[in-house]
Amino acid sequence: MRGVLLGFAAGVWCLQQQAVLPGWGFFALCALSCGACGCFRWRRVALIVAAFAFGFAYAALRAEVRLQDQLPLAYEGRTIEVAGFVRGLPSIDAHGTRFLFEVESNDARLRNFPRIVRLSWLVVEGEAPPPELWAGQRWSLGVRLKRAHGNANFGARDAEAALLARNIRATGYVTRAHRLPRDVIGIALAIDRLRAHLRDRIEGVLGDAAHRGIVVALAVGAQDSVSDSDWTLMRATGTSHLVAISGLHIGFVAGLAALSIGFAWRRLRWRGTLLPLYVSAQKVAAAGAAAFAAFYAGLAGFNVPAQRSLWMLGFVAIAWVTGRRMASSLVLAWALALVLLADPWALTAAGFWLSFCAVAAILYAMAAYGRRASKRPDDGEEAFTFEYETQQRAGEALAAARRGPRPLPFWRRFVYRLRRTIASSTRVQYAVTIALAPLTVYWFSQIPLIGPLANAVAIPWVSLLVTPVVLAGVLLPAPLDAFAYRLAHHLLTIMCDALTWLAGPAWALWRLPQPGAFALIAAAVGVAWALAPRGWPLRFAAPLTWLPLLLPAPHAPPPGAFRLTALDIGQGSSIVVETARHALLFDAGPGPESTHAGERIVVPYLFADGLPAIDTLVISHSDSDHAGGATAVLQAIDVGQLLASLPPQDALWQAANERGAETLRCAAGQRWTWDGVEFAILWPDPKPLEGKPNAQSCVLKVTSAAGRSALLAADIESDVERTLLKRDAKALRADVLLVPHHGSKTSSTEPFLDSVEPLVAVFQVGYRNRFHHPHPTVLERYRLRAIELSQSDNDGAVRVDVSSTITLERYRQTHARYWMGR
Repeated sequence: MRGVLLGFAAGVWCLQQQAVLPGWGFFALCALSCGACGCFRWRRVALIVAAFAFGFAYAALRAEVRLQDQLPLAYEGRTIEVAGFVRGLPSIDAHGTRFLFEVESNDARLRNFPRIVRLSWLVVEGEAPPPELWAGQRWSLGVRLKRAHGNANFGARDAEAALLARNIRATGYVTRAHRLPRDVIGIALAIDRLRAHLRDRIEGVLGDAAHRGIVVALAVGAQDSVSDSDWTLMRATGTSHLVAISGLHIGFVAGLAALSIGFAWRRLRWRGTLLPLYVSAQKVAAAGAAAFAAFYAGLAGFNVPAQRSLWMLGFVAIAWVTGRRMASSLVLAWALALVLLADPWALTAAGFWLSFCAVAAILYAMAAYGRRASKRPDDGEEAFTFEYETQQRAGEALAAARRGPRPLPFWRRFVYRLRRTIASSTRVQYAVTIALAPLTVYWFSQIPLIGPLANAVAIPWVSLLVTPVVLAGVLLPAPLDAFAYRLAHHLLTIMCDALTWLAGPAWALWRLPQPGAFALIAAAVGVAWALAPRGWPLRFAAPLTWLPLLLPAPHAPPPGAFRLTALDIGQGSSIVVETARHALLFDAGPGPESTHAGERIVVPYLFADGLPAIDTLVISHSDSDHAGGATAVLQAIDVGQLLASLPPQDALWQAANERGAETLRCAAGQRWTWDGVEFAILWPDPKPLEGKPNAQSCVLKVTSAAGRSALLAADIESDVERTLLKRDAKALRADVLLVPHHGSKTSSTEPFLDSVEPLVAVFQVGYRNRFHHPHPTVLERYRLRAIELSQSDNDGAVRVDVSSTITLERYRQTHARYWMGR
């Protein structure tokens, strides 16, 4: 049965790797394979192959049905009147309210209109703020929508897959609204309203407390309230799993419920007869634990770890009630299959892999230890037997026969149990640490070296103290709940202070580039090898399989060549230039005032690419879509030099100095060489900055040893282009052009393009951006010159390797998935 369930899961995973949805030919081939296996009496193999085919077909069918709901391209950006109701937990901040909306009708009378859309109700100056929203509330809204689209970058999480998993098929904002009568009611909506009420109550009690967001996350699973500083601390110490209502918390709550219900049931009577005589306390406790776990998982929003834990607890409860026993590995396999049956896209999220692999590693390690321990007497039994036999030999046979063996003293039993508990916890922590290390590197490009120690402190602290207190606050009425929430926050403050101290040393966090498939497979083999029972052949050699993960082969360009990566950050600019031993970041994208691209995209990409430090950060000018993310980069990345065209009073100069970076004004004539690659600043002039920021933009030319070059033109416009042409038109010649000002009609003049003569032109633009970049006229100028074009809104990030030749890689082509562009 395990093979069949794992075969189903493998089929679902295989479907999610496809660039296009399959046709009927694949299913016919699978049917023939199953038939052939059956003919040769390979029934077990036939069942696994059939399960794989079923999983693949099931996931394909679910995908086909879900993708039918889509917004026609012609209706993007148009105002559409939709009627429906609010779903989920609305998120409120200073900019407005973000919420999910289930559409019941639309005035465009479109069939297959997206059923779930994500909307923003923005705060507009001079107008009333958005009203309070709650789940089930019905509205008629005028909305402007666009298809579900996410940034697509190398080494980054697929945002479009996350939207598809939540069935969000369009996003947009509210332009007008009208409240409708008769709210929608239902169990799921009632749970969402309860979650919103609890969140508002906690925020009202704690106000602006530093760790308020963690209390909210532990109570209702809403992680958007967790502060950036808390997230940074949790990731650095490997304790971010504690912020969510995970399987650990649900298991603890279920255990606490089982103890409480069992204790009460054993003491209750019905007509003078104890209730355990009708139904055993164990069965009632198991059923009650499963019910309470389901309630707590509902508060978590039924995330993947909560689902996994809930299914496993459900199977254990059924086994208890029916008097049967199921192997732990079979329970985990059933939970895996049922999670994917409910949500085939769950395995595109990091939480899925971390949750299931952690439990699998614990079960595997404990089974290996159990097989090892069964071959020798237990230490406690040896001690007891030795003392008993000593008493017998001491001539007290008669007294011993009357009294029986003298029990061990209390303190020895306590020490023995404590030792057993510590040993068991150490084995679990060891198994989880090495099992999740490859996944942590893949998803987050880091290994917290202090993670085992931090978790040894944080897991019991949160599980035994914080979570029960938060749960007490959820169950208690006001004003008693306020005491519980304040106590929980005080306990979290103590824990976070301890974690901050642990995370202090620079060596506490090991940054590694995102591994490839070979390194991951080799590391997985090494994990299974290391956790195998003692006596397994060459077990000491298991760490050798981790070398591709921990000591990755260099992937930098060869000397004399360079690699240019234009990131997909929406409407803005950020380009990474790498040589053999150096790296430069040209602009950092938008910051907190917009999409937080600096911390969401730029910094994670640098870590995933193996660049925890860069030699030079160039900020072309002060516009927020170029400079907004620079603060996040300076805080997270070691920057050797800030080279910028910014006013003297700009805060970035001070931020760079505080981080130990050298600061220098960007000016024409500056040149340097890295690894045989020449860098030259062509604009602006060294004189004091004047005019609008676009006219002050740094223009950087990068030239390989073979003479191939790239021109990064930032946001210069036609007047600067003319000045550069008069000064030295030949200096502008380049094979790769980062299109000036995102393809605005005020730039990319025909004389400029004739002088540059690019072979490749890259437009960094946002999907359906409000500036309508690139301008159709400008785009046509490039097309008429037979220039190979790339747009970030269509291609995602683009990577250009420049040596004696030019190689272009578009992310959405090389990493295509069936949901892209749908």
